[in-house]
Amino acid sequence: MSDHYVKVKDQLEQMKSYGEDAEKQGVDAGEQEVPVSSVPTDPPSITIAGRDAANTSITCKHRSQSRSKAAKDDKKHTSELSLHASVSAHVGRNFNKLGNERTLHIRGTGRILQGKSETNGNYMTIHPSKNIQDARREDGFKHARKRRPVTVDTSKAKTSLEALKLSIKQLKWKEFPLGRRAACDIYWHGVSFHDNENIVSGQVNKFPGMIEMLRKINLSRAVRTMQELFPEEYDFYPRSWILPEEYQQFSTQIRMVKEHDPTVNPTFIVKPDGGSQGDGIYLIRDPTELKLMAGSQAKQAVVQEYIQKPLLIDKLKFDIRLYVLIKSMEPLEIYIAKEGLTRFCTEPYQEPCQKNLSHVFMHLTNYSLNVHSGNFVHSDSQSTGSKRTLSSVLYRLAAKGVDIKKVWSDIIALVIKTVIAVVPELKVYYQADIPPGKPGPTCFQILGFDILLMKNLKPVLLEVNSNPSMRIEHEQEMAPGVFEYVPSPVDEEVKVGVIRDTLRLMDPNNKKLSISQPKAGGFEHGEEIPMEAESQDRSQDDGGALPSLCLKQVYPKYTKQFNCLRLVERIAALFIRFLGVKGNMRLGPTAFRTFIRTCKLSNSNFTMASVDILYIDITRRWSGAAADSREAGMGLQAFVEAFFHLAGRRFKSLPLRGQAASLLELCEAQLESQSGVEDRRSVSCSRALPRTIKTQTLGLTNPQLCSPAPLRRAASQDYRLHPRLKPRTLRANVEN
Repeated sequence: MSDHYVKVKDQLEQMKSYGEDAEKQGVDAGEQEVPVSSVPTDPPSITIAGRDAANTSITCKHRSQSRSKAAKDDKKHTSELSLHASVSAHVGRNFNKLGNERTLHIRGTGRILQGKSETNGNYMTIHPSKNIQDARREDGFKHARKRRPVTVDTSKAKTSLEALKLSIKQLKWKEFPLGRRAACDIYWHGVSFHDNENIVSGQVNKFPGMIEMLRKINLSRAVRTMQELFPEEYDFYPRSWILPEEYQQFSTQIRMVKEHDPTVNPTFIVKPDGGSQGDGIYLIRDPTELKLMAGSQAKQAVVQEYIQKPLLIDKLKFDIRLYVLIKSMEPLEIYIAKEGLTRFCTEPYQEPCQKNLSHVFMHLTNYSLNVHSGNFVHSDSQSTGSKRTLSSVLYRLAAKGVDIKKVWSDIIALVIKTVIAVVPELKVYYQADIPPGKPGPTCFQILGFDILLMKNLKPVLLEVNSNPSMRIEHEQEMAPGVFEYVPSPVDEEVKVGVIRDTLRLMDPNNKKLSISQPKAGGFEHGEEIPMEAESQDRSQDDGGALPSLCLKQVYPKYTKQFNCLRLVERIAALFIRFLGVKGNMRLGPTAFRTFIRTCKLSNSNFTMASVDILYIDITRRWSGAAADSREAGMGLQAFVEAFFHLAGRRFKSLPLRGQAASLLELCEAQLESQSGVEDRRSVSCSRALPRTIKTQTLGLTNPQLCSPAPLRRAASQDYRLHPRLKPRTLRANVEN
């Protein structure tokens, strides 16, 4: 053993002297292979690059000491340890630079060992210095800084342009105010998804169909459907009637209420279907006061119960504008801004009576109306004036002993439930504009929820705005008749943060911001309540990084608490499955019959002739209700009504929610069983095919040649798969 290590010691001294000579001469040394000892064939060779040969000598001495200890422990080991290694000393003028720190390369394996101990005696442990670790960290930062900036097309941004520009500047992204021919990462539209029809990739800040879905009538219908299924969960939306189709029903119900109790004289608020910024809204106390006609055409509107006892601050009525981000629809992701706006009326509130029904500055909180009042106060403070931050109002309520944790959790629940109500129809719009297989962008959208707090602190949903104002300036009269836009600190504080953090969440280079674990149930109030003392700026580190996100994920974070409400979404999945034609939004009679036949819903008491009658009756009624409809057939809301009718016939003893759930399970079970039979049929068909034809069929090179139905559907771009429903065959895939 001593002879072996004497040889090794001599060889290492030769290496040391060689390295010192090379360092003195300032000449780069070439690789010198020095045999250390012998081991079995084809060993990995070790390359050591160091500041000088002395470092190599020290390291190898440590290795020899570890080997001697191993030899002492193993007394039965009589064979001489051997090692074939190639040790190269790289010596040069820049030998002492950071880049030439010691590293360990194991040839033949592609491994680099640094800072890790190896138990195998064939490897050496080399620890990199702190300087080289710092250098690598700096290199990582440089690489991150050099990544391609996110590109944003702002050519269609319109009113949100200034806040968007500030957000892009803070993120150090690249803006294209005039657009560009090459694709951008994000397209920011000012009105709708269709502002730019030529987008085939990237992300757009509008969902197709969102404007239509959030109109007063469609929103009321969607929430009403959920109220029929879950009356206790959806009691945050005032009772509503749709005009003119429900005028007789509204008149009859009000007359019956007054006849039952003459002292009751309720007030109602009328909202035009397509109105915005308070335009066309008025209050009534009797159905005869309705303005049903606009020229020769009937006005589409919603009439709702008026909240007569709102919460007041400084004797003024106010509402909350809360910004909500729908990050994606499949899977559903909802974020709520921790900070919002509160908009105050400009006249002290009094309960409505016949004398003050026309006082819009007392009853309507719309900013666009009250800004024209002589009492409107523009303030740079977040806690005073006619527009304030939500956190300042909550802070004031908390000072009075209000349980703002419960208020905030109730608002979160209201938002989640409202989004769940509108998602089914949105999915129908989405598949019509971006059919499966067609190139298209992904979508996200910021919504503006208008919420009123009642005197008992219960939140009430007033409306949802698909295009909430993102202006960060307001008009101010500088001279008689001369107006000028001046900055609004309150708007800038809230809106720039919402847009900036929306962009951060949608950043294609960083998807980690959207990751969070779903909660088992309940709310974590403390981390979600916006308080005045919690400024976003406090989250900035010493390096001037961006503030922490002002958007808080609420779904799927609380999915277990609200997932049971997504019943209509499953019905919409059936509807979309049987549409058949790409881009269609209505179910024809043939497709409806196919749905009945496939799910085995017809019997001797409910024949296919009865199915046709049901289809005609419901479709005719809904086509008359939707005067602006250009397509013939059964829409989703009509299909839901038909589904409820079928469920009531089959499960009479259950409440409506149980009926719908039972029929859904029945339909899904039928589809799943048929899918299993078809899968087995396709397997047997593929086994029976000749080898050449089977290869073509399975490869989808010729899907029409003896291919089973599932393979034909896989080759088609018309088929859309729902996660709960497996593939199956439709007898008729043609729309009438």
